[in-house]
Amino acid sequence: MRAPFPFTALAVAMLVSTAAPSAYAAPEASPSDVGGFVTDGDHVHVSSTPPATASAHGWWLDPLGKHKNAKAKVTIWLQTRHGDTWKTVASGSKSVKAGGKGASSRRANARKECGSRDKTKWRSVVDVDLIGIADSPEKAVTKTVTLSCGA
Repeated sequence: MRAPFPFTALAVAMLVSTAAPSAYAAPEASPSDVGGFVTDGDHVHVSSTPPATASAHGWWLDPLGKHKNAKAKVTIWLQTRHGDTWKTVASGSKSVKAGGKGASSRRANARKECGSRDKTKWRSVVDVDLIGIADSPEKAVTKTVTLSCGA
C-alpha cells in the first residue's frame, strides 16, 4: 500500500534514486524514517534443476526493527535487454515477512524457461509494498548479468 508521506530532503533523494541491492552494489539510499526497510534481491541466474530456467528472488529486510510482524507484498520482474530497452519476460509476487535473503519462505521468485542458449543480458526489479503501512515507491534493480539463456 502506498500513501503520501512528508517530504524531507532524504525522502526526495530516495524518490529520485533507484536503490541498488546491497549484496551487489552500495545502496544509494539507506533505511530512514521514510520507510525504515531495505528492498533487496539476488542477481538473475540459471537454476540448477532442469529445465534451464532464468530465476531470481526478491525480499525485504527490517534492519531498524520498525516493522516487527509486518508483511509486505514483494513483486519481482525478470527483464532482458533488447537494444536500448528492457523487456519484462516474467514476474512473481508473494506476501512475506522480512528476512528473505536466506529463507526461501520469505521471498518472492520469478522464473522464465530459457528459449535458447543465446547470450542474453538479464536483470531483476524488486518492489516491496508494506501491507497497511505507507512506504516510498522506489524499487531495487539488480546488477545486469549475461547468461547463456535466451528468453
